[in-house]
Amino acid sequence: METSISSVDKSRIVWVDVLRFIAIFMVIAIHCSDPFNVSAEARSNPDFNYWGSIYGSMLRACVPLFVMITGLLLLPVKMDIGEFYKKRLMRIAVPFLLWSVFYNLFPWITGLLGFPSTVISDVFAYAPKDSAQTFENALVQMSLIPVKFNVYTVPMWYIYMLIGLYLYMPFFSAWVEKSTPGQQKVFFGIWLCTLFLPYAYSFFSKELFGLSAWNSFGTFYYFAGFNGYLLLGYVLPRSLKVWSLRRTLLVSIPLFIIGYAITYRGFKWMATNPDSSEEQIELFFLYCSPQVFMMTLAIFLLVRTFKLRSEKWRNVFSNITKCGFGIYLVHYFIVGFGYWLSEVLSVPISLKIPITAAIVFLISWGFVASFYKIMPRASKWIFG
Repeated sequence: METSISSVDKSRIVWVDVLRFIAIFMVIAIHCSDPFNVSAEARSNPDFNYWGSIYGSMLRACVPLFVMITGLLLLPVKMDIGEFYKKRLMRIAVPFLLWSVFYNLFPWITGLLGFPSTVISDVFAYAPKDSAQTFENALVQMSLIPVKFNVYTVPMWYIYMLIGLYLYMPFFSAWVEKSTPGQQKVFFGIWLCTLFLPYAYSFFSKELFGLSAWNSFGTFYYFAGFNGYLLLGYVLPRSLKVWSLRRTLLVSIPLFIIGYAITYRGFKWMATNPDSSEEQIELFFLYCSPQVFMMTLAIFLLVRTFKLRSEKWRNVFSNITKCGFGIYLVHYFIVGFGYWLSEVLSVPISLKIPITAAIVFLISWGFVASFYKIMPRASKWIFG
């Protein structure tokens, strides 16, 4: 049974803003789990390994949820391609460049202030303890911003991917508008097959379906990636009626538990093996994988049932949506402080990741929201 586009729009304030908040908080929590998972010392610590695996596995749906929201709100593209690029790309490009510069200048600024280089790795989990604090190094890193992120700008990988989706969407939209439900099902069927490919390449052979040293574009390449989530975000709310809470729970809970169990066991298996490469450690954390898809779908279906009748809470989640991109850009600066504060407060290791995430979220949200109040026009360029 189909739901109309108008019903999707009317329900956005009820559940899409809530879904965006959940996705933002999950991203922050993932970065708060980095000290548990990044270094070899952390992975060899049984407590860190255990809780890093517990929370890290639970949070993998965050990025797919963002992409589904993008597909829900922006497909089909109704404006001219030039107008779409100007509106969407400019909204993220200026803040992206600005904050990338801030992040890359941070090591140099710590040197100017007389801090040891170890403070950089305290703020950015992936940065080496002997990070360079020279302006020359900052210039080199900033010159590469258009093409690559680095250990100081880890969250920015998502922006490169998002830019790619925006560039792709007007062309994809033309097919979306003309495609039939049957054609969409075929696309999803092939896309679902691609979610298993990372495991086939890792455990069987990297040279499958035409892949080789001279060819990176195999049989299923053209159906792979985040475009499946993009289409799912567009199709699902329009083609599937909102279920009752009971039915939703009966579907969502098993989906999430199975997806989570596979993610947790797989990641823990890889992370506790000292011979695992970085690629192998990330294998079960891949966003485009069957178990992460299951968790993403479970959360999406469940949040669709949310009904917020309180005007106060509607305004709260609406403001979080307004500040959302800014929160994303700012939060990585604050993760190290949040982690330090949780240490000062003697937060139990079992709660350190969620409490640190809550601290980081509230500080980031307060910072961005204050800017919007004080400098509303400038904030649109600073935070998107």
